[in-house]
Amino acid sequence: MHALRSIAIAVAAILTATAASAQDAAKYPDKMVRLVVPFSAGSMTDLLARVVAERLQARWGKEVVVENRPGLAGTSSVAKGVAADGYTLMLTSNGHTVIGHLNKNLAFDPVRDFVGIAQVATTPLILVVPPDSPVKSVKELVELARAKPGDLNYSSAGLGSTTGIAGALFKQVAKVDIVHVPFKGLPETHTAIIRGDVAMGFSFFSAAGDLILSGKVKPLAVTGPARLKVLPDVPTFAEAGLPEFQYDSWFGILAPAGVPDAIVAKASSEISAVVQLPEVKARFEPQGAVMVTTTLERFNQIIKDDTARYSTLFKATN
Repeated sequence: MHALRSIAIAVAAILTATAASAQDAAKYPDKMVRLVVPFSAGSMTDLLARVVAERLQARWGKEVVVENRPGLAGTSSVAKGVAADGYTLMLTSNGHTVIGHLNKNLAFDPVRDFVGIAQVATTPLILVVPPDSPVKSVKELVELARAKPGDLNYSSAGLGSTTGIAGALFKQVAKVDIVHVPFKGLPETHTAIIRGDVAMGFSFFSAAGDLILSGKVKPLAVTGPARLKVLPDVPTFAEAGLPEFQYDSWFGILAPAGVPDAIVAKASSEISAVVQLPEVKARFEPQGAVMVTTTLERFNQIIKDDTARYSTLFKATN
């Protein structure tokens, strides 16, 4: 009888907790929501966050504040420094999947300490070089790098950034010895390329389009399966002779692990609806970004799979 009473109490507690979670989800959000971006203002991640936040605020009638906290400090603050109640979210890139390998003494686990809420976009990157670079194609860049192992370098928007992963993947696929020079964000990496401080780097049209069109940086290839409409003369990597270089960069919203399932599901549904708004698609697709939605299960599986895949990549290239 005692065992049955204990089971009944446990079941009642579970039902009560489930009911409370459902009630919390029904009124979510009933106060301000913070959307942390672990990259600097002006980055692709930041641009996406601000558009999504604006539409969510209009949809919810509650303030959605974008907070730029570049680097590990921003990610760590979400993993360990906030309540797991759905009122602090984080919009990040697939660079999130490699920070565990790049930083051996992390105070958090990039997979276990987060739950994926919604994937929001994928976007191709553009390989660019200084305007006075002697190379005019991917083939010439690879030949130069192989002729001068260790002499050429590439910039990125920081350790673990999408542009950093692209550079590491290029290094592996092209079989070249080039040196990574990480910066705080895309504005800094663009400056380094313009001045010729680095030999190459990856960026997005949304961030580097004006620089490309004005001739301040020179584009060599795009990572997507097709040429960008805004850069019809720039070949894909397959057209440029390096078809093995395939890179799908994504951006998504995560929350600290422990957020009630009902709130996770509601936030995911709301964000996915915003991402599919025609005006949001129109805002980003001309820049090469494709707004996407996935199921919760699929997005969390992508995070796990990419963490394993890119950890192997960085081990092979460092």
